[in-house]
Amino acid sequence: MAENEVVVITGMSGAGRSTVAHAMEDLGWYVVDNLPPSLLANLCEMASKTATSIAVVIDVRGRQFFDDLSRALAELAENSIPHRVLFVDAADDVLVRRFESTRRPHPLQGSGRIVDGISKERDRLQEVRSVADIVLDSSSLNIHQLEKKVSDLFENGDGADLRVNILSFGYKYGIPVDADLVTDCRFIANPHWIAELRPLTGLDQPVKEAVLDTPNVQEFLDRYILLFNTMAAGFIQEGRKYLTLAIGCTGGKHRSVAVAHELARRLNGITHSSGKKISAQVIDRDLGREL
Repeated sequence: MAENEVVVITGMSGAGRSTVAHAMEDLGWYVVDNLPPSLLANLCEMASKTATSIAVVIDVRGRQFFDDLSRALAELAENSIPHRVLFVDAADDVLVRRFESTRRPHPLQGSGRIVDGISKERDRLQEVRSVADIVLDSSSLNIHQLEKKVSDLFENGDGADLRVNILSFGYKYGIPVDADLVTDCRFIANPHWIAELRPLTGLDQPVKEAVLDTPNVQEFLDRYILLFNTMAAGFIQEGRKYLTLAIGCTGGKHRSVAVAHELARRLNGITHSSGKKISAQVIDRDLGREL
């Protein structure tokens, strides 16, 4: 956590904004809930004067005040006031199930259905989501996993200038919405079809060797690192501090896991050509979900 930092937490109702805010409070951030966007500039000024890191939650509960958020963020950017935007998202079907389980209406559904409220909210948030520095997808995360991800993102005690989350996933469970780069590893021979490897995962040495020793995989990894370096240079220039690289295979059990951990091994602790230190970690999103 850096001093004088302001993070704006927004996103879809039911996606986990409150959980994110509580997790950041546990990390030592001063959290302000449901602030009118017009007060953002004043809050940033207070953070700079008091050496305080502040997380502020702004969402559609603010009714007409919320419509000022895009304007307030644009003014911060125009005046070079340091801030970041964290957008918490989840798939529509997940949001519906969460609202149904709590038996609470969506704040924008009015006399309509939950899906109507979700659709209205997505339309209103589209512009803000497009400028978000971090998009955090909670669709497949429980409360504890979401808290862990927030801790990984914002505790930041490693001195890294660019933190890279490498997310292994299975295509049959859906593509992550918070990825900056999605890569398909289904070109690699599938260990699932080898009887002795099927019950193992990409964390086990026999599977790692089978995946990484497949022809063309080392060349793929080398080229991926080159592509990452090119992207990272641009992202660093734009002031981004976090990147999410999604590595997918069919079920998220063998190939994507092995490749994700190998990429993290290669990236973790290196210094980019721009002079920025890189910290890489792996999140195995779908490991253990297979029946």
